[in-house]
Amino acid sequence: MTERARKTPGRRTLLGAAVLGTAALGLPAAAQAAERGRGHGGGHGSLRDLPVPTVIGHRGASGYRPEHTLGSYQLALDLGAHIVEQDLVPTKDGHLVCRHENDITGTTDVADHPEFAGRKATKSIDGVSYTGWFTEDFTLAELKTLRAKERIPGNRPDNTLYDGRWTIPTFEEVLRWAEQEGRKRSKPVWLYVETKHPSYFRGLGLGLEEPLARLLRRYGRDRRNSPLILQSFEPGSVQRLARLVDTPRIVLLSGPKERPWDFVESGDPRTVADLVKPAGLKWLASFAQGIGPTLDLVVPKDAAGRLTTPTTLVRDAHAKGLLLHPYTLRNENSFLPADFRRGTDPNAYGDVFGAYAAYLATGIDGIFADHPDTALLAAADHAGR
Repeated sequence: MTERARKTPGRRTLLGAAVLGTAALGLPAAAQAAERGRGHGGGHGSLRDLPVPTVIGHRGASGYRPEHTLGSYQLALDLGAHIVEQDLVPTKDGHLVCRHENDITGTTDVADHPEFAGRKATKSIDGVSYTGWFTEDFTLAELKTLRAKERIPGNRPDNTLYDGRWTIPTFEEVLRWAEQEGRKRSKPVWLYVETKHPSYFRGLGLGLEEPLARLLRRYGRDRRNSPLILQSFEPGSVQRLARLVDTPRIVLLSGPKERPWDFVESGDPRTVADLVKPAGLKWLASFAQGIGPTLDLVVPKDAAGRLTTPTTLVRDAHAKGLLLHPYTLRNENSFLPADFRRGTDPNAYGDVFGAYAAYLATGIDGIFADHPDTALLAAADHAGR
């Protein structure tokens, strides 16, 4: 085996190693320490009782299965992810379904359905124009006739094997799945739930927060110690949810020059750069328990795409009592900082363990990962240092 091969293990190697390394009673000492976490305190199911670093299955195990399918969620859980993420958008008849975007052109076979050809439309969503098919133009029954497929087949051709295998899940179906899996495992299954484009949908009369809160109350996930985290890029949506339920909440933060869309609509001049200053973090801490910044807010990149010196965000957020769950780390070269890419194939795996080591060293509390097995191995490495 060459040195390069040792540094860039194959997909099957990583997958199998994580399953073996995190099996019950079979964890090495370092991995057991990572599972126990740093002891944040609090009661059973408390947000601060999660292992640190917390591994969040981004859209499930989207590095291995088409995102936001029950197959992706199940694999993330089976691989050992501490939390499994869902993004929510509404249907025409008010059901909440799991899609990263309401534009389902690239994540379903809707283009292959001639009966829906007339539904193709061009829309402006949060100031950006999109042409395609959108969940808000379909009833749930109609959406259920579609099948999910891999969103980025060029990067992940292996995932296309599973195209057509699953339908679009409703959030209620996911809640039922989590209950069932929790009973099997004799412990709660944590979910991480994002409201997508909440101002846009509220403008259509399809507000997300109220039906989401009703489902959380129905399934007993509306309490402060519930095994579920709510998240949104719009602080106003998080504030609205805080008035409806006591479930833990995270505010997502994008690029420093960007403004949350609800700020754009209300005329609030603050940018993300303002929100990551101590005054902005203090304001966020008044209604949220943490932040989900882009990784670039934690460790910026230079013009060549290489990591530079970490910012003070981790220290500043922790000083305000906020957890940090940055997004998103993926194994493929094309998604890694330039200094951790290996070889010339953009879709080959790079030195992702090196990237994890750099980010985890900043003291973040968790991370969103497309490949939860890889993240768990990296978390075990970090705990053993």
